[in-house]
Amino acid sequence: MISTLRSILLRRNQLIVTRAISYVASERPSTALKKLANKRPASSAAAEADMVHHQDVDDCVTAQSGFAVMRTPVANKGQAFTKEERAAFKLRGLLPVAVTSIELETERAMMQLRRKSTPLEKYIFLQNMQDTNEDVYYRMLMENTVELLPIVYTPTVGQACQEFSHIYRQTPRGLFISINDIGHVAEILDNWPEKDIRAICFTDGERILGLGDQGANGMGIPVGKLSLYTACAGVPPHMCLPVVLDCGTNNDEYLADPFYIGLRQKRERGEKFEQLVDEFMNAAKTKYGDNVLLQFEDFGNSTAFPLLRKYQNTHCTFNDDIQGTASVVLAGLLAAVPLSGKPISEQKFVFLGAGTAGTGIADLIAMAISRETGKSVEESRKQIWLVDSRGLVVESRKESLQPHKLPY
Repeated sequence: MISTLRSILLRRNQLIVTRAISYVASERPSTALKKLANKRPASSAAAEADMVHHQDVDDCVTAQSGFAVMRTPVANKGQAFTKEERAAFKLRGLLPVAVTSIELETERAMMQLRRKSTPLEKYIFLQNMQDTNEDVYYRMLMENTVELLPIVYTPTVGQACQEFSHIYRQTPRGLFISINDIGHVAEILDNWPEKDIRAICFTDGERILGLGDQGANGMGIPVGKLSLYTACAGVPPHMCLPVVLDCGTNNDEYLADPFYIGLRQKRERGEKFEQLVDEFMNAAKTKYGDNVLLQFEDFGNSTAFPLLRKYQNTHCTFNDDIQGTASVVLAGLLAAVPLSGKPISEQKFVFLGAGTAGTGIADLIAMAISRETGKSVEESRKQIWLVDSRGLVVESRKESLQPHKLPY
């Protein structure tokens, strides 16, 4: 009975989220969100691609020595290698005699993780597991999502980004493309070993969570976010690519840190920044196809909105902070409206904060009101008020407001 109720509630929540996403998709017919709203289960082609990937892994394993196999995260199974596999892959003597299962290996890893005393230590342990045994890593996430979500992503990932240069490990988990790589972006994409990329999460590190400019340390966000694509949505990890566009940082602490892994200069803005983003967007689309998802993540307020407007009708893209958060919040509002007894079109909304997330939510609510009443989006915005660090956003402040606040 309980499992049936959970299934019904889950299905209802999925429909509400899809409805919220469709508000964005209907306004931007060629964008990524429409494709997400209409997404069907994985096709036979996708399943075939996954089989090809596993065949590639098998070929890779066969060609390597046993020691190299155990050092290859996508191939390593730890003590879960069978006796036959140990013989075939030259693993005899490199492992203890006992043969376990991948389930027991996952249970052992969770036991070890739970002995760590701080969230950051648990984060580092998980990264080490990803670097040594991907099967166990993703099983841990998928079977213990509620427990590990705060470790893999917020809030722990914020501290991990701040410490990223100090805890950095050498195993490549994504691509670092700097402002000095202009003219060579396609070549850098060719350096990534996986060729069937379907989703790219990329950041310039300017506004990581609420922590400000993290520069190249922001890589923790795309890595964590794409791990959740796998754990929560079942997207094969080899189809995901984390990317940092390193344009420098205005964080003086990092610039003075000898361990800082990024470009040691003040953040580049203007023409060179736009040139790098443009080259990256087009190179990714050319290499991986028109339908590769390009997810803007944690860009600064001054660049997030213009970049979204520039690419949303030519690339399969969306901005997670502006549109992703907004879809989830609108879904919550649509679910709560029946309890209030008043339709969303009769509600008034006040936002404490007018950044990318707040304004993105406000835009989507205005769109929803417009859809349900027939009023224009401009007229629907009159039910919404924004409060930023300087107070209420009103017309008398027009000269000093950032462009994304002007409609309010």
